[in-house]
Amino acid sequence: MASVFLYHVVGDLTVGKPELVEFHDTETVESAIKAIGESPEGSIPIWKKGSHVGANMFEKSDMRQQRFVGMLSSFDIVAFLAKSQCLEDQDKALKTPVSEVVVPNNSLLRLVDPATRLIDALDMMKQGVKRLLVPKSVVWKGMSKRFSVIYYGKWLKNAETPSSSSNNLPANMNRNPSSSGTSIRDKYCCLSREDVLRFIIGCLGALAPLPLTSIAALGAINANFSYIESSTPAIEATQKLTQDAVAVTENSSDGQCKIIGEISACKLWKCDYLSAAWALANLSAGQFVMGVEDNVTSRSLPEFSVNSTAGANGLVNGGVSRKPKKFSSRSIGFFSNSTSHSFGSRSMYRGRSAPLTCKITSSLAAVMAQMLSHRATHVWVIEDESDDVLVGVVGYVDILAAVTKPPTTFIPANRSTEGFGNEIQC
Repeated sequence: MASVFLYHVVGDLTVGKPELVEFHDTETVESAIKAIGESPEGSIPIWKKGSHVGANMFEKSDMRQQRFVGMLSSFDIVAFLAKSQCLEDQDKALKTPVSEVVVPNNSLLRLVDPATRLIDALDMMKQGVKRLLVPKSVVWKGMSKRFSVIYYGKWLKNAETPSSSSNNLPANMNRNPSSSGTSIRDKYCCLSREDVLRFIIGCLGALAPLPLTSIAALGAINANFSYIESSTPAIEATQKLTQDAVAVTENSSDGQCKIIGEISACKLWKCDYLSAAWALANLSAGQFVMGVEDNVTSRSLPEFSVNSTAGANGLVNGGVSRKPKKFSSRSIGFFSNSTSHSFGSRSMYRGRSAPLTCKITSSLAAVMAQMLSHRATHVWVIEDESDDVLVGVVGYVDILAAVTKPPTTFIPANRSTEGFGNEIQC
């Protein structure tokens, strides 16, 4: 394990991070669409409103943790808007409070002390935590945050050091507000898995030889992923999205499983939500991810009403006028005009809908760079010799596990990779 994770703390990653602005569960789906477009990983944390009155009232850290409801993603919203009652009355659906959409899961966010070792934060994220809530109101001492933790993770402050602190939190988080003339409202920032990955890729030299090692040798390929066949109704993806994405596959002539696309929050991140919801409810998975031409008969793809302003911005700028239009997958917002594939008897085209893939022999650094450049939560792994034959997926958890495991646990580089393909059966 690299010492960079032992001698850096979570506070090192908070430099320049904006103060957290809570998005409450009483806000509407329409407001959530705009907030998701401005957030990392295509999702936002949802909070219950605090019971205290006034901006200067003190709130204990455990109370703030309890107010966290769960993470709301772009896929959650599209799946909600794809319900029959929402398609019938889109205006009412957009005004629905997000408390009726978000899946409660308080374990996806963890409040941590800025002095928490980075290795401990990585362990939390490997266990499924997607956000770290970090106080910003603590004053650091010294030239750099990285030198603020000495032995046993002790916290250094410019102010007087208290004799004890509970729950490994900074003293000002447990301070009695009545002890001072004015109450202090603690400020927080949120760290995502993307923030952690950016920090890791900036420390590649300290991680050598891990960055140039193949993901197969590191054991970073996860063969346990969700997928649906291209002929399956796209709406069935809502029942299988247990991780970050669902692969859309088709069988080749030799029985191998090939990936043709994916249904995920990062692909739907900045799409036209109403068009995507209609497509999810009415098209097959193959049609959804690869597109159908505009000249498809109106019998199979009827007219429907969408906001006249395409994209998420149109939904949050007060535009409510709608006009009938013939459906085209181009209207979803993540398709291009280049024709490159055929699906059944219909002509298909691929653009930004093409899945992000890498090879079994791709290095860990290359995969991390792919994820950051595309702001994706995962990369699909395909075989070296056969294009698009799906082997597995590499996500944040897999990368964090790879960079923190001892070198002795690496898989020998000369190990045959045929076993990976044999594990995937469509």
